[in-house]
Amino acid sequence: MTNNIKEQIKTDLQQAQETGQLKAERIREIVKSAVSQVSAEFQEGSHEVVSLVNDAVSTVVENLQAKGHAIQDDVIASIQGAMEAVNTKKQASIFKLKTELKELQEKLNQEEESLQTQIEAILTKIVETNQDKSDDQKIVIDSAINAIKDTEEVGLLKKRYAQLQAQIAIIKANLAARYSGNEKEVQYYLDDAKKWYEQTSYQVESLTVQIREKHSTLEDKMREVGAAIAHKESQLKQRLRDLLLAAADLFKDKDKVINS
Repeated sequence: MTNNIKEQIKTDLQQAQETGQLKAERIREIVKSAVSQVSAEFQEGSHEVVSLVNDAVSTVVENLQAKGHAIQDDVIASIQGAMEAVNTKKQASIFKLKTELKELQEKLNQEEESLQTQIEAILTKIVETNQDKSDDQKIVIDSAINAIKDTEEVGLLKKRYAQLQAQIAIIKANLAARYSGNEKEVQYYLDDAKKWYEQTSYQVESLTVQIREKHSTLEDKMREVGAAIAHKESQLKQRLRDLLLAAADLFKDKDKVINS
């Protein structure tokens, strides 16, 4: 079985070189394809899987060295391809759990919003039903209501929390693209980033011209990443890095506005 994989990798590498496609991304695909064909037959984490990955990577290194082509990026690509192949089943399980967790989080958010709406309705009713009280009594009631409601500081903390979660989601998308190669997982984190990003948005008229421009740039880059995922573009990693930098740049300026 291992010999068949070695021969397949050797043949595919030769074909890639002849067609001028012997690049890191292609090497990653070659190893992933070869290892995927047999890794499903082994138990996760078994000695056979470890040996399989080692043999696949060694075959790449040996063949590339013989051609005078082996460089670090190629070796890294071969390891990534092998790891993606043997971890496919586990990644699918993790992705399913993440999806379920996201659904639970959304449900929790809905319940919290419903509770907040109910609380605000109760407080409003208290104010309305005490309009005939004396001025002193109304002042006491209003003070109590204001003490209970969210303060401006709490609102800013919520904005910053959403901002942090948006950046974390973009970082996770970058890591998923680099190490798992799973487009669904990358899209999952991108969707999560969009959700949190929307919670950090301000009214357009309250933004400076500079921040509005960066706001628009970030949205453009999000769309570019989404299109890259849909079309399986090889430039996805670079687009994700650009998105991460754009997010960091925008949120840095927004913090200046908040603190000014």
